[in-house]
Amino acid sequence: MRALVYEAFGTRPAVQTVPDPDPTPGGVVVEVGASGVCRSDWHGWMGHDPDIRLPHVPGHELAGTIVAVGAQVTAFRVGERVTVPFVAGCGRCGPCRAGDQQVCHAQFQPGFTHWGSFAQFVALEHADQNLVRLPGSMDFATAASLGCRFSTAFRAVSQQGRVQGGEWVAVHGCGGVGLSAIQIARSLGARVIAVDIDDTKLALAAQLGAEHTLNATRTPDVPAAITDLSGGGAHLSLDALGHPQTLVNSVLCLRTRGRHVQVGLLLAEHSRPAVPMDRVIGRELQLLGSHGMAAHTYPQMLGMIERGLLNPAALIGQRTDLDGAADALTGMNAFTGTGVTVIDRF
Repeated sequence: MRALVYEAFGTRPAVQTVPDPDPTPGGVVVEVGASGVCRSDWHGWMGHDPDIRLPHVPGHELAGTIVAVGAQVTAFRVGERVTVPFVAGCGRCGPCRAGDQQVCHAQFQPGFTHWGSFAQFVALEHADQNLVRLPGSMDFATAASLGCRFSTAFRAVSQQGRVQGGEWVAVHGCGGVGLSAIQIARSLGARVIAVDIDDTKLALAAQLGAEHTLNATRTPDVPAAITDLSGGGAHLSLDALGHPQTLVNSVLCLRTRGRHVQVGLLLAEHSRPAVPMDRVIGRELQLLGSHGMAAHTYPQMLGMIERGLLNPAALIGQRTDLDGAADALTGMNAFTGTGVTVIDRF
């Protein structure tokens, strides 16, 4: 098969011919119909993820058709159209048995722990526990867009953030996760304030349902501005970027007993940021992490999409935020020759 491979971190990937994968006894092989690219791919390419072993094929947002099934797989068959969360659980550890596959102790992550979906075929482990059948009306590009950013945002807002209708939600960072979170929060009845440094992204945030937008470069005190707009502070605030400043702003903009959800990755030199714990204690704030979304919780999200309450396709076809690496990580022009649709988004 043809796949996008990098031999060293930070160097330009190249399309190569590599052996086709075979399914493990509990796994499947999927012919990739569409694959997304996001900032997590950039982190991996830069060497920030210790799970990656070189040479490597990236790609963790995917959808396609099963072409081979392992002997122990009972719930899926060849020819079915599927997607998969970017974090797949082993099905045996304590978190998996509790239904929390997104924090599995032995998690499988295509594009990180194993070769990913920037290829004609991808092997996926633990198929019975992690694959998600696609509704007949959903195309591969839309389904691939769910795999990381949209499903991550859905869990961050609805499951970890426990948003309620009428609550104020602040979203710091209007990239793929942030824009998805805005659309999801608004669809669940929340009032949204979007924060970014790019007016183009803020304009899209407004189209997706943000009631107010703030450009952080022109707002001297972002938490104070959010507190004023919301009449006392956000009930729920998300750092959808992953930076010490956006994390601090997210915590400081909360009203008493508010909830901060950390969605954006803080890696490398940002992995141990200072947190205003005096505010956390004094206002009894909740600090929560959010990491992917388990396959068995997809039905609520898929149902909202089918009913037209959510539209992940609205975020497809936009530019990416990979700091100049987009051309390499979307496979360059040569990758289009594999027949895989590469979703290039914020």
